[in-house]
This record gives sequence, structure tokens and C-alpha cells, in this order.
Amino acid sequence: MKDAIKAMESKMSPEAVRRAHIKAEQDIMAIRLSQLREERNVKQSQMSNFSQSSVSKIEKRKDIKVSTLIDYLDSLGMGLKIVTYPKMAVSEKNERILLNV
Repeated sequence: MKDAIKAMESKMSPEAVRRAHIKAEQDIMAIRLSQLREERNVKQSQMSNFSQSSVSKIEKRKDIKVSTLIDYLDSLGMGLKIVTYPKMAVSEKNERILLNV
């Protein structure tokens, strides 16, 4: 599979590859949200502060407000940490916590 991805990426511009990776990460985040909820044995209809249809929409979104993500995770008894880092850094020493709720 990795060889197929590398073959496709070799035919794309670096900017197109970057955009594709960002889109893939957004898709993966939507999947991870529903997996997280399911791992905690919480049904969509059991999420406090959200209707079942709202939870369904959130879990399908590829772009989500940070405030909505915080509320969603809070309903699962989870927190959120956003870490910034220089993309070209070799070390994690330059990481900074931007948000920890």
C-alpha cells in the first residue's frame, strides 16, 4: 500500500501532496471521534449537551470548531491538548502547549 501511495505522490506536486495529507488527517479525525465515543461505550443519544443528530453531524465533519470539539470531548469525560511545533524541527524541545482543557 505504501508503494502505491508513493507512486501516486510522485505524480503530484508537493503542494498537492500537502493538501492531500491535510484532507486525509481531517477524515481520520472524524473517524477517531466516533471510535473514541464507542470505546467509552457512549451512544450518540447519550451525549450530554448534544442531540443525537448533532453528534452524528459532528462525527461526519472534516472541519470542526475548537469550542465544539472541547464540548464533545467534555461530554465523554475527556480533555483536549493542542500542541504546536516547528514543522522542520528534529527535536521536540520546541513544542509548546497552545491549549490544555
